[in-house]
Amino acid sequence: MKSFFQFLTEAQSQASMQAKKLNLVSDGHGGWLDSRGNFVASTEDGKLKFVDKKKPKGQEEPTGKPRAAAKPEPKAEPKKAAPEATAAKKAEAGEGGEGSEETTETLTVAFGRFNPPTVGHGKLLAAARKAAAGEDLKIYPSRSQDPKKNPLDPDMKVGFMKKMFPDFEENIVNDAEMKSIFNVLTTADEQGYKNVNIIVGSDRQAEFENLAQKYNGDLYDFELIRVISAGVRDADAEGVEGMSASKMRKAVVDGDFDAFRRGTPKELDDGDTQALFDAVRSGMKIKAKKKEVSEMWEIAPKCDPKGLRDHYVSGSIFNLGDIVENLNTGLVGKIVRRGTNHLICVTKENYMFKSWIRDVMEAVVNYPGPSGVSSSQREVGTDALRKYTERMTGVVGVKNLINKYKKKKS
Repeated sequence: MKSFFQFLTEAQSQASMQAKKLNLVSDGHGGWLDSRGNFVASTEDGKLKFVDKKKPKGQEEPTGKPRAAAKPEPKAEPKKAAPEATAAKKAEAGEGGEGSEETTETLTVAFGRFNPPTVGHGKLLAAARKAAAGEDLKIYPSRSQDPKKNPLDPDMKVGFMKKMFPDFEENIVNDAEMKSIFNVLTTADEQGYKNVNIIVGSDRQAEFENLAQKYNGDLYDFELIRVISAGVRDADAEGVEGMSASKMRKAVVDGDFDAFRRGTPKELDDGDTQALFDAVRSGMKIKAKKKEVSEMWEIAPKCDPKGLRDHYVSGSIFNLGDIVENLNTGLVGKIVRRGTNHLICVTKENYMFKSWIRDVMEAVVNYPGPSGVSSSQREVGTDALRKYTERMTGVVGVKNLINKYKKKKS
């Protein structure tokens, strides 16, 4: 028979493990706080019990109720039954965006690399606005940067996106913490959204659908998750339908400004388009001689699938134990299985994801380029600067940093 201490220890351990997965912090009295310091759950019967996130601040019950069992309050019904015409007018007026003071029940998100942003991305954003129907819409550019597939640093990328898509300027979010789709979804859950729409290209719909639904109720808890296609993508098509960031990077490698210009919207004038062309060229470290540029399968795998496949089969890339990043979702993990044309990977938090070889790259740990972190987050004496320095030097922990450079006694 188990002792009372054993039961207590097991209960605390189970709740703690669940809280750790959700990035919650204990208040020391059986309660749990989210990353913003809000009380969101308590420990009951060894498990986390979540409070009703739609209640006004200060009215949370200490013990809370499981979110899955929570029922919409009657006063919320008129909002759900609002006429479609009203929602359409709100969408046209641009209400319900990032700057809206009132949080709606449904958040529509678009997460992607946008590296570089193209006229084709305008179609994605338009589909996102249609799906939002006047409720909150947020666009999250990924944070990765490297010379091959992600030449623009996050701040520069966001700046160009706001010029290219001025109608969505208030919806584009520049947040260094939003590194993957999991970060986006857990944050939306913490902010109290009940439902979420994820807008993606048709070729990525199945990937996002499987991933988002798999961890609902674990990393986050939504009543409804919809993964909506922005439309069919055809790499061989001309114009908007066939435009891609891969083609834009290829145009830069070829020095073909006219082809690059065709991939940008009319909202971006010739001067800014030239600046974007030069920024991508600089980020890719392209010099005068083309032979100094990486091979096409490295910078634009969709333009050279055979080259990518040959290197994968030969074992020169993506081997067991390698750390890779999924370019669509931003998830980083270790390769645990190699398929014929796909990889099975596991994140450091022990979450599994599958990726086609065309959609991954070697994870960048210490890229010696722009940090992707705003200057306000790199002020002397702050924890943000310490973490940034640790990342750039490859040293984890202050003690290790000190010991690394400590003068040895003779």
